[in-house]
Amino acid sequence: MIVIIKPHATPEQLEHVLDRIRQLGLQPMVSTGSERTVVGVLGDERLLAEGALESLPAVEQVMPILKPYKLVSREFKATDTVVQVRGIPFGGRQIQVIAGPCSVETPEQMRAAAAAVKEAGCRLMRGGAFKPRTSPYTFQGVGDEGLDYFRDAADAYDLPIVTELMDVRKIDLFLEKGVDIIQIGTRNMQNFDLLKEVGRLDVPVILKRGLSATVKEWLMAAEYIAAHGNHRIIFAERGIRTFETAYRNVLDVTAIPVMKRETHLPIIVDPSHAGGKAWLVPHLARAAIAAGADGLLVETHPCPEEAWCDADQALSPAQLGTLMGDLRKVAEAIGREI
Repeated sequence: MIVIIKPHATPEQLEHVLDRIRQLGLQPMVSTGSERTVVGVLGDERLLAEGALESLPAVEQVMPILKPYKLVSREFKATDTVVQVRGIPFGGRQIQVIAGPCSVETPEQMRAAAAAVKEAGCRLMRGGAFKPRTSPYTFQGVGDEGLDYFRDAADAYDLPIVTELMDVRKIDLFLEKGVDIIQIGTRNMQNFDLLKEVGRLDVPVILKRGLSATVKEWLMAAEYIAAHGNHRIIFAERGIRTFETAYRNVLDVTAIPVMKRETHLPIIVDPSHAGGKAWLVPHLARAAIAAGADGLLVETHPCPEEAWCDADQALSPAQLGTLMGDLRKVAEAIGREI
């Protein structure tokens, strides 16, 4: 359930509400909006006697949350959450494009990629030092050393970095290297131990949708992160598996407005993994922005034909620049900006 706090309640009165919830054996989660403060109550609500909180001076209303996902739902927070990453907003009017290579390869490749990302007007950079691959015999990423290549290249252009975390044993390394956004990939969407651990961090998390995950399962995965304290969550739709074989995955554009209705958190789209071909990426990217996505994850490589991973879907720097110009027009048409 949620406890709606009166607009003019004092900090002391709010703390009294939180103490009372803890005394009852429940866990409070505070969400402070521009106009209202709401407290989510987690735990066995049978411990909460009728009227136990309504009588407190700071409490305006106590309401049940009917959704199984509590903290990430619109019922918990009616207004959109804006996740800030070094002053760059995800959610709201501005749309973010995160671009970069599928995998970190060499220092030279990452420097060239960072220059292209900055030149195109993107505000953040992506790159994988660790790569989950279907075959154990294909390139698995440069590893720890790759994070240094990535960090150095991105820092030269003041670009926050996004990279995938696959193993809880790498969390300390990610924190040491100052990874700005931790990505939880498709194959780990329901790795609940990993979700719990990133939930304990104060680092934004991009949660990619699983290959065959329903919207509810995706939201419940995010709830694991939020329930452990981290509410800086960004959903990423990257295409789902169906019977179709003409392209890599089916981009579920329908999921964008559905997620906007179900959750207050931002949602971005990965058109590169959805289409699997560079020529498809601009079409899917424009559709995602038109449907209301708050951002994109786009693969680009200084020389796509030489990429060590997913070469077919990577855009060249020139193609990325053209795409950004097209996306600005789409964004303007719907009252947003890139």
